[in-house]
Amino acid sequence: MDDTVVVVQDGGVMEIRLNRPEKKNALTRAMYEAVSAALEQAQADAATRVALLTGTGDTFTSGNDVKDFQERGVDRVPRGGSRFLPVISSFQKPLIAAVNGAAIGVGSTMLLHCDLVFAARSARFMMPFTSLGLVPEAASTLLAPRLFGYQRASALLLLGEPLDAETAFAWGLVNRVVEAAELMTIARDAARRLAALPPQAVRLTKRLMKQGAPDLAGRIEEEIGVFSERLASPEAQEAFAAFMEKRKPDFSRFG
Repeated sequence: MDDTVVVVQDGGVMEIRLNRPEKKNALTRAMYEAVSAALEQAQADAATRVALLTGTGDTFTSGNDVKDFQERGVDRVPRGGSRFLPVISSFQKPLIAAVNGAAIGVGSTMLLHCDLVFAARSARFMMPFTSLGLVPEAASTLLAPRLFGYQRASALLLLGEPLDAETAFAWGLVNRVVEAAELMTIARDAARRLAALPPQAVRLTKRLMKQGAPDLAGRIEEEIGVFSERLASPEAQEAFAAFMEKRKPDFSRFG
């Protein structure tokens, strides 16, 4: 049985772990397919509220497995990746990454689609596409300049310059830098906190941030429309009732 990707369900959190430490978690087609399938399952399962990505050992992922790439012959398109990228970019629920070490190539560009990124102090980020005669993927040529600014994105995507964890935090790629021993505790705590929130409200907030109207007036109008609908939602009614009754709200029955 292929255990290069390990999926564990813990309450409302699905943890997806790249588990090929002897190869620095280099991604094969089978691993792409397994991660894609897990995310699709998480999306379809109402009981799953959050997905958490991490890696085994001292590396998050070293990127695509070169041997696996070469074995495709003239078929250079990373077929597993071509499924994975639309899946991760369109994932509607919260997606957290716990970066336990080096994140190379797609290991860094996939983070641009995560909602929260926690990094061990030893984490390193690198996108060495041009040095391999390639171009960046995962819409990173769009998202990296937006997040970092054009000049910083040029250093990353043109020169392939590495980022350490503290710089990644300063540039906005990472939410928090922690000691390696604390990484999973902190990431899982954030996942559980998200999983306890009203799920539809969380998903709609993510959708507004990622896909809402691009202009200010349009976004305000869109938010007002969604806000008005949410006032009558069962989730909001439970939150209001809990406030009035001075108790903790229970959103576990909502899908």
